[in-house]
Amino acid sequence: MAEVLPLFPLGSVLLPGASLPLHIFEPRYRQLVADLTTGAAPGGCFGVVAIRRGWEVGTDNVEALHDIGCSALLREARRLPDGRFDIVARGERRFRLLDVDTASAPYLIGKVEWVPDTEPVPEIRDLLPVLASSARQAHGHYCRLAWNAEDWAEPPEDVTCTDLAYLLAADCLLYTGDRQHLLELTCPARRLRWIRQVLVRETAILRALRAVPAHVSEFAELPSRN
Repeated sequence: MAEVLPLFPLGSVLLPGASLPLHIFEPRYRQLVADLTTGAAPGGCFGVVAIRRGWEVGTDNVEALHDIGCSALLREARRLPDGRFDIVARGERRFRLLDVDTASAPYLIGKVEWVPDTEPVPEIRDLLPVLASSARQAHGHYCRLAWNAEDWAEPPEDVTCTDLAYLLAADCLLYTGDRQHLLELTCPARRLRWIRQVLVRETAILRALRAVPAHVSEFAELPSRN
């Protein structure tokens, strides 16, 4: 069944389990945070959707949003004296954007349906521990080249195969297209296989450049004002 969710378009992708700190100063998003904290927008959740092109989304270009986004649960909100907010949210559930209401509030409101994971067939499910171990190794190789020892840590052993790929991606500077693709994958096995391939690719680039690379597409658009 479709639900409604306040939307916060961003020039980046929010993944389930990831922390999202934001400095809120635009009037429409100040109103969004006020509605979330007062209960006018029930549940304390909003939807983060990456912008396909450009750096801002208004009533005239809502088609610039990706179809798949991630809900964010507001965890902290600090109101500043001038009415701005510093907030921290956490990525929760993946959703598909069905329609956008541009008239009911100062911010966009999405009609969404939740997108659950698909259940792997038994043969693939049995391979999940092997895929998880291989992805962890690729993550370690990347982080040892990219970061100082105190700037990263091995993921805890109790992280599920469902969530592991998202956690590994959080330590890596992946461009928006990679993160969006990871968000759209609904099979845990495919996520683990894919994040391993990406980490191996990025590690090879890192060895060649001796620097953490930024994808050229990241320079093609202005950053989000929020």
